[in-house]
Amino acid sequence: MFEAVLLTVITAATPLLIAAIGELVVERSGVLNLGVEGMMIMGAVVGFGAANLTGSGTVGALAAILAGMGMSAIFGLLVLYLATNQVATGLALTILGLGLSGLIGEAFIGVPGLKLPRLEIAGLSDIPFFGPVVFNQDALVYVGLGLVAIVSYVLFRTRAGLILRAVGDNHGSAHALGYSVLKVRFLAVLFGGGCAGLAGGYMSLAYTPQWVENMTAGRGWIALALVVFASWLPVRVVAGAYLFGAVTVLTFHAQAQGLGIPSQFLSSLPYLATIVVLVIISANRRLTLVNTPACLGKPFVPDR
Repeated sequence: MFEAVLLTVITAATPLLIAAIGELVVERSGVLNLGVEGMMIMGAVVGFGAANLTGSGTVGALAAILAGMGMSAIFGLLVLYLATNQVATGLALTILGLGLSGLIGEAFIGVPGLKLPRLEIAGLSDIPFFGPVVFNQDALVYVGLGLVAIVSYVLFRTRAGLILRAVGDNHGSAHALGYSVLKVRFLAVLFGGGCAGLAGGYMSLAYTPQWVENMTAGRGWIALALVVFASWLPVRVVAGAYLFGAVTVLTFHAQAQGLGIPSQFLSSLPYLATIVVLVIISANRRLTLVNTPACLGKPFVPDR
């Protein structure tokens, strides 16, 4: 029983983890992209459609990444090169993604999905409990954890990561030193969009292999909250994603047990947990400010 619950938690946490680690990179560069939900839902519908048309889950995942990057490129061009308001543009991106995905996905409603296969590691996948949990997951579970390790290393152990953090903390000084603030931020936005698209693709290719309108169900907003929960540190994103994944799964199990609790209340628990965590974190001003990029959300217009 516990093994089955844990497997479900991992599946529920993976899209949150992938989307949040991408948004963390975006915010570390000083850009606030509230369009994660829109990029995720576009990744979900494009990934599902590509997989359905080609019969390949790999093609579906790649298409989901490209869909997210395409949406993020629109956002990047508007907020970086036209200096539009980041909050308003991000919200508009979410609305665009929700509407456009519904239009594209109309042809795929009720169509059987293509589920990503689980990877079996000979000898290890058969180990009781640890085998199925650790060594018998689909590829994107390992991709998500790999992204965390790579982002953590690049941010804090490489020159590229130092430049990215410098741009997010003081874009004026970074520009004065000769770094292209807009280029660094645009690349970060593309990376975040690709991760959000892949997270959406995971929803329609692994979590629930089918297309349902608005199937991301607010997970993009939870991913945004996870970045704050993690204090902009990649390793903490893992803990946050699995915590929120566990809350989501436990609500389903509580409904299945027939505990007499209104299903509407149980469905709202992941979002209530998000609010509670954000309130607790906000109460600790030192924790909030210690890793917050100083230029987060502030536009940069280079001298002409």
